[in-house]
Amino acid sequence: MFRRRARFLRCCGVLLLLGTISCGGKSDLTTLTMIIESSPTNLDPRIGIDAYSERIDDLLFDDLLTRDEHFHVQPGLAERWETPDPLTYVFHLRPGVEFQDGRSLTSRDVKYTFDSVLRGHVVSTKAAAYRYVDHVEAPDELTVVFRMKEPFVTLLWNVSDGAMGIVPYGSGAEMSSHPVGSGPFRFVRAQQDKDIVVERNPHYWGEKAHIKQVRFLIVPDTTTRALELRKGSADLEINALTPDMVVSLGRDPGLEVVRAPGSVLNYLALNCRDPILRDVRVRQALAYAIDRWPLLEYLRRGLARQASSVLPPESWASNSRLPRHDYDPQRARQLLDQAGYPARGGVRFHLTMKTSTEEDTRLLAAVLQQQLRDVGIALDIRSFEFATFFADVTKGLFQLYSLRWIGGNEDPDIFEYAFDSDKFPPHGANRSFYSNPVLDRLVDRGRSELDENLRKQTYAEIQSILAEQLPYINLWYQDNVLVHTRRVANLRLNPSGNYDFLRRAEIRP
Repeated sequence: MFRRRARFLRCCGVLLLLGTISCGGKSDLTTLTMIIESSPTNLDPRIGIDAYSERIDDLLFDDLLTRDEHFHVQPGLAERWETPDPLTYVFHLRPGVEFQDGRSLTSRDVKYTFDSVLRGHVVSTKAAAYRYVDHVEAPDELTVVFRMKEPFVTLLWNVSDGAMGIVPYGSGAEMSSHPVGSGPFRFVRAQQDKDIVVERNPHYWGEKAHIKQVRFLIVPDTTTRALELRKGSADLEINALTPDMVVSLGRDPGLEVVRAPGSVLNYLALNCRDPILRDVRVRQALAYAIDRWPLLEYLRRGLARQASSVLPPESWASNSRLPRHDYDPQRARQLLDQAGYPARGGVRFHLTMKTSTEEDTRLLAAVLQQQLRDVGIALDIRSFEFATFFADVTKGLFQLYSLRWIGGNEDPDIFEYAFDSDKFPPHGANRSFYSNPVLDRLVDRGRSELDENLRKQTYAEIQSILAEQLPYINLWYQDNVLVHTRRVANLRLNPSGNYDFLRRAEIRP
């Protein structure tokens, strides 16, 4: 089946169309054109939570802290910080930082940015990330103090890269249409569903961007995105093409493909309140029955890594010694027998997997249907428009579904949000309705422990429990894949797949 599918995909009309068009577009020597899939919803960094808003905001605004390749927080606007007690965080700002309109950035701006969200002057879902902040102080121009209601180590993550860019004191609704930050690029214009243009900030306090101007060209259609690259009317895209298109474009002499490990997690969620799936032996049998190799080889074309944890391997908190459930259909059958589901007429029971109408998810479901049939499980597939699909998921009206974590799984606070007993929807994302008092206590411990080594041990225990109990079957981490014309150089990707590479990218003469 998989070889026939692979041959079909390689021969599909889209790839033939791509192969008939040669590069011939003309490009501005000072402007890099980057394709994105849709317009950002809001460029006010206190409000925008979609990927495009956060990634473009991260170029326009500075956060108090940044993150390295292992998701450790590092200095940003704050050149140093200390935690004199579990309820106090003191940040010391860099002197001499200016907003792009020439105003000095001081502690008053930082305090105002967070106060505007905490006090509801700006209505934002981001307020939930700062629910344990009691108040923010600005004792002098370069010092900011966060006073907490209770210990919450994740505060450092929530004031870093893309979480909350600092806006000037007094900023209101105009920030969404005319953003003013202190980042390496400054805003020029935005046209809904057409493009966003930013330019190098010559007064940036850090390393200056090498490129004079970046134009984010909005192209919703996947095939059109590929054609724009072929023609040379766009310079690059990241994670916006199908794996088959990436393979085809990689053969074009005028294009290059940059690939790096990514953190986006594809997972299969199991409803732990379901009469069949609440038995851990059934969940483990499903894991043993799934052969990830053809999924990676044919669905992802090798552009992914098998996943064993919600956290990516690059994370400082990742546990590399987890129980494994490698493909073993015989073990799956044994567990199903032990759980009291003998095969009668070749079928032990039926399960239903709900999917969106997204093609990749439906193909995944079709492959799982075939693999589970081999151990006596009949998988029925039901596809819905995304809003209906997601509403059913949050209401618990499913047995199986598959989604992706994008960014949220880079910090171990994901374990509270996705698996704590208090985080069933609508209060969180524990959509598997998994409940375990031991895990809940470990989550509380990890959230309040200041010593990183002790936190790492706590999160290792949590990951071991989840690997054994399997409210999720973790499938793969998607690679970050960037396709670009040869006139662009010095492109270095990070696991998050954000747009930081634009800070150092260059245009060849």
